[in-house]
Amino acid sequence: MSLSSALAIYFVLWWIVLFAVLPFGVRNQYESEAGDEVPGADPGAPVMPKMVQKLIWTTVVSLVIFAVGAWAYLHGYLGVERLTRLMGYPL
Repeated sequence: MSLSSALAIYFVLWWIVLFAVLPFGVRNQYESEAGDEVPGADPGAPVMPKMVQKLIWTTVVSLVIFAVGAWAYLHGYLGVERLTRLMGYPL
């Protein structure tokens, strides 16, 4: 696997994990306690999105997933020949 391929796969994986992590722990202004509402804001807008925490979690989780996938690829578990054989397609 070349460096550019690894970076591209990690980039796509990072965005997928980010969109999976974004909704965790979000409370909107309608659900929040009194005093947290911002006048003129949409009631569905998040009160405290905690983006820095979510970006850190996204990076850690996607790094672990990428490391497992890279290990499997380097040891031959995700090779093209093996996957086509498992799926029943002739190479």
